[in-house]
Amino acid sequence: MEIRKLDVTDTQAYYDLRIEALRDSPDSFTTRLEDAIRRPVEKTAENLALENAATFGAFADGALCGNVTLVRNRTPKLNHRASVVAVYVTPGQRGNGIAWRLMQELFRFAENWEGLERLDLMVASENLPAIALYEGLGFEKYGTEIKSMKTPEKYIDENLMVKFI
Repeated sequence: MEIRKLDVTDTQAYYDLRIEALRDSPDSFTTRLEDAIRRPVEKTAENLALENAATFGAFADGALCGNVTLVRNRTPKLNHRASVVAVYVTPGQRGNGIAWRLMQELFRFAENWEGLERLDLMVASENLPAIALYEGLGFEKYGTEIKSMKTPEKYIDENLMVKFI
């Protein structure tokens, strides 16, 4: 298992994994599958090159099987904060500690990002495995965003979690 920061050479693999994530776990992400499919792959390359973000990938047998992204806030009063987003591991690789390892790599990166003090994330309140992972990594729930997302079938509440570094 290789865990590393993704770059523009990983664009197609990351794009494909993102589409898989939106098909597999649509209630876990704010992006809709149909919007992601319409988005040019070049936008994914642009996102991987952003200076205020870092995406980490897990590779099993050379194939990208998991990812996590850290996005730092650019606003001066909020620059001490970054958001953990787009966490996903393919169903066939779940239960192998990949998400834990991805988050550990993200923490190492975050600890060396000058001035960064706080990591925030939002997780669907019904996603108990993800909540357990985040709590095990030291995140604490500080609130719930009621009806945070809306699908044609239902509303989805999200837990607001924080970890100070």
